[in-house]
Amino acid sequence: MVVKRDVYLNKLISKKHNGLIKVVTGVRRCGKSFLLFNLFKEYLHSEGVDSNHIIEIAFDAFENKRFQDPYVLMPYLKEQIADDGMHYVLLDEVQLLGEFEAVLNSLIRKKNVDVYVTGSNARFLSKDVITEFRGRGDEIHMFPLNFSEFMSVYSGTKQDGWNEYMLYGGLPLVLRFEKPEEKIAFLKSLFEETYISDIVGRHKIRNRAELEDLLNILSSAIGSLTNPTKLSATFKSVKQKTISKTTITKYIDYLQDAFLIDSAMRYDIKGKKYINTPVKYYFTDIGLRNARLNFRQLEETHTMENIIFNELRIRGFNVDVGVVVVNSTDKDGASIRKQLEIDFVCNKGSKRFYIQSAYAIPNQGKMEQEQRSLMLTGDGFKKIIITKDAPAPHYNDSGVLVMSIFDFLLNPASLEQ
Repeated sequence: MVVKRDVYLNKLISKKHNGLIKVVTGVRRCGKSFLLFNLFKEYLHSEGVDSNHIIEIAFDAFENKRFQDPYVLMPYLKEQIADDGMHYVLLDEVQLLGEFEAVLNSLIRKKNVDVYVTGSNARFLSKDVITEFRGRGDEIHMFPLNFSEFMSVYSGTKQDGWNEYMLYGGLPLVLRFEKPEEKIAFLKSLFEETYISDIVGRHKIRNRAELEDLLNILSSAIGSLTNPTKLSATFKSVKQKTISKTTITKYIDYLQDAFLIDSAMRYDIKGKKYINTPVKYYFTDIGLRNARLNFRQLEETHTMENIIFNELRIRGFNVDVGVVVVNSTDKDGASIRKQLEIDFVCNKGSKRFYIQSAYAIPNQGKMEQEQRSLMLTGDGFKKIIITKDAPAPHYNDSGVLVMSIFDFLLNPASLEQ
């Protein structure tokens, strides 16, 4: 079962021969290696590139362990680049390569070498490659399968596919399993043996249980406003443990560096400024989040919000939580200052969309409640409400575009209609 990752493949193709190091980042097991070593390599062959002009090394493979030493790798590459024709160097999990900055710098100086690398650690790659190379690194960030990619290989109905996707997420390897118990066992094992072990080993964490407890708390509170102070208080009240705000901040950084979670900051729309704390956290893959909680707490409202957030990030938007400040008076005439929330403020270039995630809108009263904050932004940017079930996308009497989650996820241009 092959999923065509055309969004990412086309990005790679468009960056071919641009003189930069193409850096494919993303959470482990999201399909980076398959993109590079299968889909992109097939494309190169279709363009007439000979196999001896494609050099591929996966540094996490046992048989390639010797190549993690740059003094072994460089003579090998020199031997492989045997003529003046264009050579494509594909390096997987490049963070395992010693002195990789120097190696990549050396490779991009060669006029007949086009370099593509993957990596699974944000700070290591984004800081060291994108910044270190001063404009010579070109990042392509990859996500697990979105719902549209998932449905391209799913044989059932949209509703059945949605139920499956909400439970098990979009890691491509999950598609290999047919039975629910196999998918559950795989996701739980992957979280423990790959993601957590990787973070603990990389950052030399001595108290693994603390990190796991924090993951459980974050998993239980997707889409909720929080900060290290609140999380520290939760540890004290729920876990009867004392853990400092500094340690919590450090752990959250590690989880974000591994692309396991992402965050949305609060943005004061009228004041045009960011509010640093609290923030919302979302899981890059909802199946991993569910595995962390042993597939309990499966609230469709929060899951839908997380999936919408991920889709917006996949489409290249910067995503914030909108805050609209409203001043009014109470029954005694005293001033009241309220903060109304818009789930997502999405920006890309000059485009902006305001989006509310509303699982159900059974009546007009609920519609007015959902759109109240949208109506108070004071600007003309498009306002959208995404619901679980809705008729065909339509504008209501207030000029708000209302669409179903399926219309949003299955049409890449859904926000533009």
